[in-house]
Amino acid sequence: MSNSSSLNEFLLLAFANTRELQLLHFLLFLGIYLAALLGNGLIITAVACDHRLHTPMYFFLLNLSLLDIGSISTTVPKSIANSLWNTRAISYLGCVAQIFFVVFFILAEYSLLTVMAYDRYAAICKPLHYMTIMDSRACVKMAAAAWGSGFLYALLHTANTFSIPLCQGNTVDQFFCEIPQLLKLSCSDSYLWEAGLIVVTACLDFVCFIFIVLSYMQIFTAVLRIPSEQGWHKAFSMCLPHLAVVSLFVSTSFLAYLKPPSFSSSALDLVVAVLYAVVPPAVNPIIYCLRNKELKDALRKLVQRVQSHHQ
Repeated sequence: MSNSSSLNEFLLLAFANTRELQLLHFLLFLGIYLAALLGNGLIITAVACDHRLHTPMYFFLLNLSLLDIGSISTTVPKSIANSLWNTRAISYLGCVAQIFFVVFFILAEYSLLTVMAYDRYAAICKPLHYMTIMDSRACVKMAAAAWGSGFLYALLHTANTFSIPLCQGNTVDQFFCEIPQLLKLSCSDSYLWEAGLIVVTACLDFVCFIFIVLSYMQIFTAVLRIPSEQGWHKAFSMCLPHLAVVSLFVSTSFLAYLKPPSFSSSALDLVVAVLYAVVPPAVNPIIYCLRNKELKDALRKLVQRVQSHHQ
């Protein structure tokens, strides 16, 4: 029997037992991590340096890239280091930090995706009033609300999770500290408060998801009234990638946190965690850059400027 107050470390899930597979995992995750840093870093730099991208849409995209860097930096580097050094250990405080930042970045990102859906709705359905609705002050307030709500939820969930007595050992069946996996280590019914808080959070997130879907229904209805094919293409190219990101993000995170324990298996939990914690930060820059001419032009100019500076 071990109590959470006497624990000084947790043991994370090892991706593989053989050294060759551990090194393969190290290289794969390192590649994904560096790609995510590079892609999101380029978006942040392009938006910051190109004054033509100082618009609400790109301001929110810059915030999304910052959250993506934070999110993937919370989970992947520790997993990479553990594979390299052939260990599974994470300190108690390290686990607390992971829980806090995972919840913070993921819920802040979800709130921001909701704001981005509203921004696209205002741009396409209310074009004449767009600059009034999405003025700089409103944009800053919306972004601050997204970051602030993530911080508040992270504080609540972290405090709640680590107030629970843990008496089922210290082995976390995941490659990072995740609330559902820690709840499996709790004593009897002591996890019910945190489980209840997860359900309340999920309900609020579901309301956001309904808002996003309704926003896109309005957008698609407005787009279909546009006579020009170019107008259709521009609107759909902005909205469909965003909808794809939201759908992947919502479905996998809901599955991770709301599925019953009887439906749980190590392989399924691992795949779901990778899909909501690792894939979106790496894929977001590709989706937003490949489908966005203005951003591609800004990145091209940025590369040319750097090249001319070095010549």
